[in-house]
Amino acid sequence: METLRQAHFLEHGQNEEFSSDEQDCHWCQLRAMPSQVSAPVTLKNEVDAAVLPHNFRFIDHMVLGAGVEPAEASFRSGCICPNSADCQYSACLCLAELDSDDESMQVDEHPSKKRYSYHSSGPRKGLLRSKLLNSKWPLYECHSGCTCSPQCPNRVVERGRTIPLQIFRTKDRGWGVRAQVNIKVGQFVDRYLGEVISSEEADKRRNDSAISQRKDVYLFALDKFTDSRSLDPRLRGAPLEVDGEFMSGPTRFINHSCDPNLRIFARVGDHADKHIHDLALFAIKEIHRGEELTFDYVDGESCDDSLSAHPAEMTKCLCGSPKCRKYLW
Repeated sequence: METLRQAHFLEHGQNEEFSSDEQDCHWCQLRAMPSQVSAPVTLKNEVDAAVLPHNFRFIDHMVLGAGVEPAEASFRSGCICPNSADCQYSACLCLAELDSDDESMQVDEHPSKKRYSYHSSGPRKGLLRSKLLNSKWPLYECHSGCTCSPQCPNRVVERGRTIPLQIFRTKDRGWGVRAQVNIKVGQFVDRYLGEVISSEEADKRRNDSAISQRKDVYLFALDKFTDSRSLDPRLRGAPLEVDGEFMSGPTRFINHSCDPNLRIFARVGDHADKHIHDLALFAIKEIHRGEELTFDYVDGESCDDSLSAHPAEMTKCLCGSPKCRKYLW
């Protein structure tokens, strides 16, 4: 199979024998992405003969499933800052929901004016601010509906992945992802993408899965803004979930670690679409070229053995970290 895919990739568009494989070819799916020129994703397997699942598709944006709708155009809004420099202050509509007493989001010379989540100048420009690395605060960014320029410093996730990655075969944990360049603390790596589905559909897919624990590896709830008291009906009920099992980006193959070097943050662009906010992965440690990328699938929550009928039914953790919690769920 790998030989056929390689032949198709090398002879794409030149040999009719391989033309029918284009839709199923992971190489072609990656090559078609705009980011593949500046930040390529490569595949490597030096362990066995395994290939990526044939029914998996690489995507570069969220795909809305049945019954999932974005906000209506009449509810959408963006900032009207006259220039990008103004987007760091509280007058920017994109920052309207930042907590006013959050000292870590204030500018020293202007204590009443809050700025966004990133350093705006110097050697750390574009990096997530240190005080946010271990927080659970959402990130509010400018977006396509704003009047500021695409180069606005408050559009880090908006501009997409800029880091080349490699999906590789590990010896004992299936596929993994490693860095192809050095990554700084606070640097944006990529989003976790997939099909956005209702909570009912997510539960159905769990029940239909032969091994429900395995399904949970790919499902992530968009529950950052879920609130039974919210005026927005889409935020009052059960949250939507992202299913990356059958369609996603390279981050779908990132393995878990109880001592990870990445962390997921909820990122909001247009406030009207909080129910389908982004899941953005940032580095929380210095990462060297060739080092495997990992994040904590349960974000530090320990699994209570007493809640399980038997340890054999629990999902064992294979991260190998000295801080390993032994089980995922």
